[in-house]
Amino acid sequence: MFVLVELKDTVRIPPYSFKCKLNDVIADKLNKKLANKVYQNVGLCITLFEITKIEESFIFPRDGASHTTVSFRYIVFRPWIEEILIGKIRSCSPEGVHVTLGFFEDIVIPPHKLQHPSRFDQMEQAWVWIYKTEDGETHDLFMDAGEVIRFRVVKEIFTEVLPPASNVSHDATGETSEANTIAPYVLHGSIDEPGLGLLTWWENA
Repeated sequence: MFVLVELKDTVRIPPYSFKCKLNDVIADKLNKKLANKVYQNVGLCITLFEITKIEESFIFPRDGASHTTVSFRYIVFRPWIEEILIGKIRSCSPEGVHVTLGFFEDIVIPPHKLQHPSRFDQMEQAWVWIYKTEDGETHDLFMDAGEVIRFRVVKEIFTEVLPPASNVSHDATGETSEANTIAPYVLHGSIDEPGLGLLTWWENA
């Protein structure tokens, strides 16, 4: 679920930070820039693990700050395909079951990856597994918000997000409103196999 990735970046250190230890300043700058951000085709950055190399620092004309190229290793959230994770149902919609891990919420289990047969209950705003017993009876097993769910990661989608200013639109009254936010990193899950789904379904199995 968590991996170490090797990255390289140039860190700008303002003059008022020259009195501090270089390693501490660089670590702070890297975490402020990357922590809780999605690095395209890498994953969700969590925190700095270690600085592996600090190159020479340069001060450019008309800029009193120093610029230092740094190689480092960063802890990143990027589960591998087919990995099984446990999270909580955040909500349900016709698009599927939306799951959160607490620190990451852009997970969806699409309808075709739910237990079969399943249906969406508009009144309850929940997906329902129509479970058939051996004697032919059926039971509605609801997937309610807050329930703990086990799922398999089957797909990941990285999307390049435009700068925030491009997401602002104007409505008919002339007031500004935020456009639909596009998640830069989305995981698709699956529960269409025995042992996956709500933990309460299998605790007595």
